[in-house]
Amino acid sequence: MHEVEIRISPEDFQEKSLLRATLAKAAGIGASKIQQFRIVRRSLDARFRPPVFLVRALISEGEPLPDIPKELDDLPDVHNAQEVHIVGAGPAGYFAALECIRQGLKPIILDRGKDVQLRRRDLRAIQQDGVVNPHSNYCFGEGGAGTYSDGKLYTRSGKRGSIDAVLRKLVECGAHPDILMEAHPHIGSNKLPGIIARMREVIEAHGGVVMFETFVTDFFFKEQSPRRITGIEVNGRERIPAEQVILATGHSARDIFQLLRNRNVYIEPKPFALGVRIEHAQSFVDFCQYGIAPRGPFLPAASYGLNAQASNRGVFSFCMCPGGLIVPAATAPGEIVVNGMSLSRRDSPFANSGVVSSVEIEDMAVYKQEGAMMGVRFQQEVEQRMFQAGDGSQAAPAQRLTDFLTKTRSKDLPESSYIPGLHSAEVHTLLPSWIYDRLAHGIRVFDQKMNGYIDAEAVVVATESRTSSPVRVPRDKTTKMHIEVEGLFPCGEGAGYAGGILSAAMDGRNTAEAVADYVSAKSKKKNT
Repeated sequence: MHEVEIRISPEDFQEKSLLRATLAKAAGIGASKIQQFRIVRRSLDARFRPPVFLVRALISEGEPLPDIPKELDDLPDVHNAQEVHIVGAGPAGYFAALECIRQGLKPIILDRGKDVQLRRRDLRAIQQDGVVNPHSNYCFGEGGAGTYSDGKLYTRSGKRGSIDAVLRKLVECGAHPDILMEAHPHIGSNKLPGIIARMREVIEAHGGVVMFETFVTDFFFKEQSPRRITGIEVNGRERIPAEQVILATGHSARDIFQLLRNRNVYIEPKPFALGVRIEHAQSFVDFCQYGIAPRGPFLPAASYGLNAQASNRGVFSFCMCPGGLIVPAATAPGEIVVNGMSLSRRDSPFANSGVVSSVEIEDMAVYKQEGAMMGVRFQQEVEQRMFQAGDGSQAAPAQRLTDFLTKTRSKDLPESSYIPGLHSAEVHTLLPSWIYDRLAHGIRVFDQKMNGYIDAEAVVVATESRTSSPVRVPRDKTTKMHIEVEGLFPCGEGAGYAGGILSAAMDGRNTAEAVADYVSAKSKKKNT
């Protein structure tokens, strides 16, 4: 067995005989002696001209390489097991459900939205007709916000748990095995829905239950010390007994935050970020990163990551979507919110990225009277102002990037991937002045780092406001349980403990393990 690292051109990587020969040379053996090899990591190094892949591989001369571990086939049947209710069918909720099953618990998943197939109709309605379904949209529905907004699988949160374990489950549900080796794995919004549907099938086959269009409207508690959750009301009429509840509602579940507040469940405001989407031609990004354009068939659409400091606050690119599209991500009528996505091929002629400024608690002092909901109110005010600047549709206010910096209304706008359409507006006046000032400074710094970033053909589209939850539902570090409510387990992005598909999935797994410990401890206490 050998483990080797090589540099190889993207063209040669595609030629299996050349790849095998390069690996053999690095291992110091003849290519004919390689019985099997497996790429375990591949990343693109654009510092070289032309760029090269950095590849780490395992090589076997004799015995076959061990199979990649699988877990889903060995899950137990939990049809008659202790129930755990999970609010939300996003990555946190579904991976929590899989872990519950592994731990011998029966997950009951409640999601306000529709399954991935029916959800498409509501996405079409917002794209083409400007109709926002508050329960089924780009943020709500099976798979959560990431399902139809890119499907990037990259996180720096390796301390949360095993990234590979999450990726392997996605592969078992139909994702391409390449995600196991990519430094920045990506599935794509055209592929992820099928994977999510397969995950649901696995959950249901082992005894879990998934209930769509089931909207939580109240919580019930036993008022004792400690306070304990006893049930959930759904759709305003049906009460469901529930002793263990994983709350995995996502970063845009504002009504759930308000419900918790109304029921005196402690929540607190959390910093987040707000700004705009900036869209360039993908060919420009390719040239900046690779030094060539067109990039050719073997190089992936190039991306970028930029950051700056302005007024002691971070300004940074966020959720960069190479070869992608800008999509409408409002969760209620009367607001304009945009997000980015890419299909698996990343073959759009456009590249877009959020460009946002961090928003700290002290930045929102004017909303102090809103308490824990101050960030929500701030988001809403900006999003509604963007909507009111338009014609009542989901057409988004936009400005050429050069005009944005000179505070000039654009006479016309470049082509864009945003299907509902753009309308020329003074985005610089629609944003809070302090947000605009930070963004303008940061963008000028970006141009120094990425020459040509400030371009008249680049367009600013508002508003990018759902970067993360503006609310935290605090929990104990060890038990993962709410600090004041027994049996309530805040989880994922909506609780303020994750920021993307992978980190949410890992947090879901960790939370389910904590629930299993809680159920086991209760059972032991009951039997003694």
